[in-house]
Amino acid sequence: MLPYVTTSPALPVLIHNPPKMYSLHCINFCSVINSRNVFCGQWSSSVRLDDKTVIITGANTGIGKETVRDLAKRGARVIMACRDLEKAEEARKELMEDSGNQNIVANKLDLSDTKSIRAFAELINKEEKQVNILINNAGIMMCPYSKTADGFEMQFGVNHLGHFLLTYLLLDLLKKSAPSRIINVASVAHTWGSIHLDDINSEKGYSPRRAYGQSKLANILCTRSLAKRLQGSGVTVYSLHPGVVQSELFRNLSKPVQIAVKVFSPFTKTTIQGAQTTIYCAVEPKLDNESGGYYSDCAPALCSREALDDEMAQKLWELSCQMLGITWD
Repeated sequence: MLPYVTTSPALPVLIHNPPKMYSLHCINFCSVINSRNVFCGQWSSSVRLDDKTVIITGANTGIGKETVRDLAKRGARVIMACRDLEKAEEARKELMEDSGNQNIVANKLDLSDTKSIRAFAELINKEEKQVNILINNAGIMMCPYSKTADGFEMQFGVNHLGHFLLTYLLLDLLKKSAPSRIINVASVAHTWGSIHLDDINSEKGYSPRRAYGQSKLANILCTRSLAKRLQGSGVTVYSLHPGVVQSELFRNLSKPVQIAVKVFSPFTKTTIQGAQTTIYCAVEPKLDNESGGYYSDCAPALCSREALDDEMAQKLWELSCQMLGITWD
């Protein structure tokens, strides 16, 4: 039996609009109160993934790596889609040894470059007979202002547009492999931002925190939009908040905030705990007939009012297609 180790449901997602006095370029530490030491619970699952193929972006570190470990132990063929192939290869060897599963591969994917995304998708469509689970996990958080190879603001480009394009390019294979699932790793940080259609690349003014929030809000909005478009296809879609997790995502935060994160580390999740809701969305049979929802701590969760705005979701969808030069009705 493989456990879902998690914390009290919904606690981190109830705080949608923290007061401005807390809106430093840091984590909303109110959400950190979901201490793994105080509110720890467990779910068990014996679900196997033999003969299933899983793609996980950002799979060589953090919760992505722990997701690979778990799903490999369930017998899945796991494709690690990573920007740094050298680090991915190191992680792959460790994960194969630990899981006893030799069917783990690593391929190059740079989500900040649409050429790399297209090359990766072309390889998958050519070499893989099926993709049963796509986990859009990779992300960057609150980095200094920069742009992707295609001129998009980095956080929006990587966290949203990169995964949007990847999903588009793999969708036919996912449909052929149905029943299949798409999991978008979002965040409670979606409450930090809004979708600025008139300044989507933050060229008029850049806040690392708000830009990150915008990208995570986009993940949830597009999950809802995609679920509606895929009704009856056998492909279901989920978004989630993994919790406040000690991971490399914090590397771009200021030194004072990094110190604060360390101080609060006893109240944050380990990477193993942070991976649990992703794993839940990937394997839980009860979700077979559910699609478009937002989850936290292996349970349905509340999201912000803006994340439920279907009109904005449609406008974002159209803008995303326009920016990427694709047609996706």
